[in-house]
Amino acid sequence: MTWASDPRVTRFQRRGPYATASDALRYITEHILPHPWYRAICVDNGCPVGSISVNPAPDDRCRASVGYRLAYNCWGRGIATAALREAAARVFEEWPHLKRLEAVADVENPASQRVLEKAGFQREGVLRKYIMLKGERRDMVMFSLLATDPRT
Repeated sequence: MTWASDPRVTRFQRRGPYATASDALRYITEHILPHPWYRAICVDNGCPVGSISVNPAPDDRCRASVGYRLAYNCWGRGIATAALREAAARVFEEWPHLKRLEAVADVENPASQRVLEKAGFQREGVLRKYIMLKGERRDMVMFSLLATDPRT
């Protein structure tokens, strides 16, 4: 609940912050548990401070998208970058058919764009009015990492 209820963390997510633990539990039961690739981001003591997920493209098994979220008190410490690097390495290993891992970051979220670049993703361009976030069409920056790209 610490990070899932924080509006700073959910600002650039499709959903808003959770108001109650039962809302969070429902999301875990309905979305996280049946998800094909969803992992907790944990710090040294094993405490979860965020999550990272990979979604296969519905129309192309060689392509998937990655998304991540991290507790506000962990921002700026390299945790998201390390988690993204590890997730990319694992998903390319676990899904040998995967050729392209992509991610979008809001044009107004330079911190997430830096995380992607530091993790080795290549900026491809701006997708105008690409995603609906909380009732508003948003411009997003597309990034990709190919299975054949060198790892940073």
